[in-house]
Amino acid sequence: MKFEDLFLEIGGFGRFQILVLFILCLPRINLPMHFLLHNFLAATPPHHCAIPPQEAFENLTTEEVLLISIPRDPDGTYRSCEMFSQPQFQLLLNSSLQPENSSITQHCQHGWVYDHSQFTSTIATQWDLVCEQRGLNQATATFFFIGVTIGAVIFGYLSDRFGRKAMLQLSLVCSVVFGMLSAASVSYSMLAITRTLTGVALSGVSLIVLPLGMEWVDIQHRTFSGILTSIFWSIGNMLLAMVAYLVREWHWLLVAVTGPCLLSIVCLWWVPESARWLIANGQVKQAHRNLLRCARMNGRKDFTVSPEALRKMATDKKPGGSYSYISLFRTPVLRKISLCSGAVWFGVAFSYYGMSMNLTGFGLNMYLSQFVFGVIEIPAKIIMYVLVNRVGRRQSQAWSLILTGLCIGANIIIPKPFTSLRSIVAIMGKGFSESAFTTVFLYTSELYPTVLRQNGMGYTSFVARLGGALAPLVFLLDEVWRSLPEVTYCGVAVCCGSVAFLLPETLNVCLPEGIEDVEKTQVKGPPQISAPESMPPLLK
Repeated sequence: MKFEDLFLEIGGFGRFQILVLFILCLPRINLPMHFLLHNFLAATPPHHCAIPPQEAFENLTTEEVLLISIPRDPDGTYRSCEMFSQPQFQLLLNSSLQPENSSITQHCQHGWVYDHSQFTSTIATQWDLVCEQRGLNQATATFFFIGVTIGAVIFGYLSDRFGRKAMLQLSLVCSVVFGMLSAASVSYSMLAITRTLTGVALSGVSLIVLPLGMEWVDIQHRTFSGILTSIFWSIGNMLLAMVAYLVREWHWLLVAVTGPCLLSIVCLWWVPESARWLIANGQVKQAHRNLLRCARMNGRKDFTVSPEALRKMATDKKPGGSYSYISLFRTPVLRKISLCSGAVWFGVAFSYYGMSMNLTGFGLNMYLSQFVFGVIEIPAKIIMYVLVNRVGRRQSQAWSLILTGLCIGANIIIPKPFTSLRSIVAIMGKGFSESAFTTVFLYTSELYPTVLRQNGMGYTSFVARLGGALAPLVFLLDEVWRSLPEVTYCGVAVCCGSVAFLLPETLNVCLPEGIEDVEKTQVKGPPQISAPESMPPLLK
């Protein structure tokens, strides 16, 4: 008997699975509220150099003081990072005669004055992370994603070693602790450290929720559960726009997006450990209790299975500690899957966060852009739900990522005055980008066997977070060439999308339990579900 056969007896998608998925969706809402928080936490409002008071300014209005103290760009806006070394009183007579001699300008000497009409405070205004310090402002997001990268390695291994549920609880508790410490930061260094640790903790939530849910769902509803879980990311995306609109002070904004983790911690106590993981790691008695609990809740009270029968289902007798990230590269098929899926994950995350952290330039205010970007993700997921079951995972993954890159490239060509067209193309690109992200979570979970699934998710998530960490820093390339960031995002998305064509198709394929399931399938061809027990069936 295979594990998939048990679902025919206990109910593969009943009340038990629905409740498990709903509870697991709660922490998913929190993820984008932290992953995309940089848009508002580190927002840089309009600013100019602070002008020290002088006796010569006593009879001048504020606008006149700015006119003689701050140089202007050709479009008439005051420069953010420069001031005149001496007041230019002649500009009071003719303001159009801007001095062309750069020797009379200098960098801001007395700090900056910020426009607080949109934000009460951000970390940029708190610690003057503008102009020469602009890199530190962008680095805040990079620090967070470095934490997520480290967490992907840590929780990928620990969840395979000690179980999905225990590590998910630990990651949620740590998320609350470090999230609140971030809100209490009194220096930039403290914020950078606590945001990094928050990223480590939240990585566990991102990594474990989907596999834990999928391991309780039968093969027919696997795609549905993946898409449903992913939709709650989009809901969190929209909620972030609303919360940020209501809370304009960065300390309280961090508190507002961290608090809901407490509800997830309470609700998670009801969710049982994955029976698949328990069986694969020899904890048959606990798996037996969880399966009986599932059967009773689904109305299958006549279900019976002996612990001995469950022991025979384990396709690999090695303990969980016998597997490591090196196991992902020891056998030829797994090696190819790991290399290609790593490249795809990097491209997906790099392009997704590149688009998600660029909310300006499309003719919409940043709150509306954030909300619209969240709204467009839901139909994108629904369309993806149809496509991955019709055309397969591989084609859906490849083309969604390639089209993301093409939309980014199109906006390089479209002139900026065409704001409506640029907005439409950007929203389409965001939809394709989300489709790629939705598919890659589902696809990767199906590529790896149970004994290595979390290690595989940890490895690919590690590569993805490298892409997420680099994405904010790419914006700094606009100092070299204004369009260089978009060209970079476009090129990476198209190239990594093309790599997806090298991965195997997993449509209607049973989740592999052991390494030999993956290797034998590729060598001998896709065995049917009627195959003998000695060669575990992978296709329905």
